[in-house]
Amino acid sequence: MKKIMFYCQYLSGMGHLVRSSQIVRSLANYFQVYFITGGPEIPGFELPPQVEVIKLPALWLEAGKFTVGDSLFGVEEVKAARKNLLIAECDRIQPDCLITEFFPFGRHKLLFELIPLVEHLKATSPNTKIVSSLRDVIGKESEPEEAETICNLMNEYFDLLLFHADAKFQKFSDSFARYREIKAEVIHTGFVTQPAIGNFASANMWDDASGKIKILASIGGGRIGSEVLETLIESSAILSQKLPHVIKIFTGPFLPVEKVAKLRKLAGDRSHIQIETYTSQLLDYMNTADISISLSGYNTTMNILSTGVRAIVVPIGHECQDKEQLHRTQKLEKLGIVSSICPEDLSPLHLAEKVINCIQIKILNNLQKFDLQGSENTAIFLQKFLSKAPALSIV
Repeated sequence: MKKIMFYCQYLSGMGHLVRSSQIVRSLANYFQVYFITGGPEIPGFELPPQVEVIKLPALWLEAGKFTVGDSLFGVEEVKAARKNLLIAECDRIQPDCLITEFFPFGRHKLLFELIPLVEHLKATSPNTKIVSSLRDVIGKESEPEEAETICNLMNEYFDLLLFHADAKFQKFSDSFARYREIKAEVIHTGFVTQPAIGNFASANMWDDASGKIKILASIGGGRIGSEVLETLIESSAILSQKLPHVIKIFTGPFLPVEKVAKLRKLAGDRSHIQIETYTSQLLDYMNTADISISLSGYNTTMNILSTGVRAIVVPIGHECQDKEQLHRTQKLEKLGIVSSICPEDLSPLHLAEKVINCIQIKILNNLQKFDLQGSENTAIFLQKFLSKAPALSIV
């Protein structure tokens, strides 16, 4: 079996990790896969058991600066250790392919380890293919200097770009203005989604939900979006007058403890509002919910598409110039797949009204609109690409 090293560094949330781990699961059916991660531990998050996981010393961003948490080593020591470990693992594994998630379209703060890695590969193993794995919307419009860097890095080091979107929804040319300057082949793989199991024990997942509307609320990793959960809890009193309901909230593993405490205080002793940190069964909950309330990150959106659940999304960015969620939301709402609330319009009354209106709307059949087999398509294409067989067209 050919060997693939897949590099995934999640710096603030967990969306990149969730998408990458799903791709890796599919790759493992065809390749020997080594999954490199470098963020903080996420209790309860399971990585593919058939994949060798290489954990770099943890590094992530707080207020735009690197932090190492309670590590005994400083940031610069951790950076040096990571760089050396990456090269050592590369020499041990001798991969046929290196995949870098989101780089070089982002992750430029990690140039200290990624440039030495790709330079080392080019020098010691020139036949190793280097591939970029990219979500549907980059997030922010690149400044001229940054766009120049992206083009230079792609053209100097990369053989292929895997763009994880259905071309009917979003093309690479829609996401990157200077797409014509990219020399590498670009493949639209379809969306990367978790597989729907289709056998859900609703009664066990939703306590005391008989005859009530089941409302699911989540905000991904939890670093942003807590105001959505606060507003939902506050809207419950308004909703109760017209809509008996239960609310299941997942805060995400990175929501600060003081904000979790605030949510629990807002909920008080109301048993129909249940607050948990994280679940590996979010897709199961979404399959059994009457309505989902969330942000509009890539993975949550894919869950909405694959389950067809009624959904209200609030597009929020890590920074004011980050338009990833807004762009995705605008397209989805235009197609009638989601309803949205702008962050500045978020209020208990407005949210309650949205929930009531959405419950009355017939669910559209979203399941056939888009190609949701992106992880499997990626694996099949790479099998042909790395074996030098004729290219499979997935555009």
